[in-house]
Amino acid sequence: MKIGIVTTWFERGAAYVSRQFMEALQSLGYEVFIYARGGEKFANDDDNWALTNVTWNTFLYSPINTDMDKTQYQEWLSANHIDAVIFNEQHYWAPIIWTKQLNIPTIAYIDYYTNETVPLFEVYDQLWCNTKRHFSVFNWHRGAKYIPWGTNVELYGSAPVNPEYNKANNKRVFFHSAGMNPHRKGTDLLLKSLGSIDADVLTKAQVVIHTQVDLIKSFPELQPQIEHFIVNNILVLIHKTVPAPGLYYLGDIYVYPTRLEGIGLTIAEAMAAGLPVMIPDKQPMNEFVYENYPYLVDIAAEGVRGDGYFWPEAEVSITMLSEKIASLINLPEPDLTRLKHDCKAHAQSKLNFNKNISELAQCIATLELQPLNESLIAKINTTDKHNNHVFLYAKTLSRWLFACYKRYKKISH
Repeated sequence: MKIGIVTTWFERGAAYVSRQFMEALQSLGYEVFIYARGGEKFANDDDNWALTNVTWNTFLYSPINTDMDKTQYQEWLSANHIDAVIFNEQHYWAPIIWTKQLNIPTIAYIDYYTNETVPLFEVYDQLWCNTKRHFSVFNWHRGAKYIPWGTNVELYGSAPVNPEYNKANNKRVFFHSAGMNPHRKGTDLLLKSLGSIDADVLTKAQVVIHTQVDLIKSFPELQPQIEHFIVNNILVLIHKTVPAPGLYYLGDIYVYPTRLEGIGLTIAEAMAAGLPVMIPDKQPMNEFVYENYPYLVDIAAEGVRGDGYFWPEAEVSITMLSEKIASLINLPEPDLTRLKHDCKAHAQSKLNFNKNISELAQCIATLELQPLNESLIAKINTTDKHNNHVFLYAKTLSRWLFACYKRYKKISH
């Protein structure tokens, strides 16, 4: 059986989800083809992503998020004799209809949805929910499957080959991944929490932040604190893209006060690497840890995200975050060693993706093409048209504001 995966495809979390599915399906004997529709960028010049089974969608200057060239996509389906397609975060709905019109069943990996789009997921023949929280929203769907997420525990649990950076000596090191969206990942909350820790205690620690964007540009108001912590050897910033297994080896503890996660990939990765995690006491993050885990951080506030995502953003208590960081700085080494052991053992037992996807073959074996519902198609077309108009309006407005700004600058000079 030949399976296609439609996805963004470069060094970022969403693509690693697709990559894990690809490798899992290949291990089960399926032939897998990737249709890289784009995203923030293409990785066709990156040997780690430019694989022989990848087809790159022509770059489209399109207002529609996750747009695809219909002719090129359908040619890909035909040329590779695709039997089923998995869509990863497909915000543009038309390609699902194109696929089903060719009598090819469709699967959605569940991540992004709003109150308005939840009913539209009926168009898919199967839904793969990797967290209990996602499954709670879609358990009404005839093809909804709960497949607990995990990670490659062998990859992340192994020592790095030729590590580029050295771990700090005689300091308790906290590692944090800011990725491409440090606001969502709570990087600013972490930085603010450091300012509340007693200076004498903080000198015994180091915080390593791996980011794919400029943190000072992301948080200009925090520039004085960032520079102060760097000068005093409390903060180390690593601004670059690093492939798996990443930089977890630099840390003793993974601190991750994320505001919102579709899954929370790095939590499983960090625990597989033997790092205790400090995370929000909120689904889906707290789904990864064992019962009575001591380093969950209370939520202080919640708010609706600007794009209408189904779940609210949540901010941890900075006071509690500071207290828990300080307690781990002062935790005796034997106690930390036991905590690391418990986290790694839990990851190997419960977060091993190869074990957790054992029912994947059965999911595919029971996959059945459902007929297209004309009223549902009409709703989907209306949604795509509305999103297109909203994007075009926002784009036009931003161009007008930028033109006004340039004119203002010209006049002021």
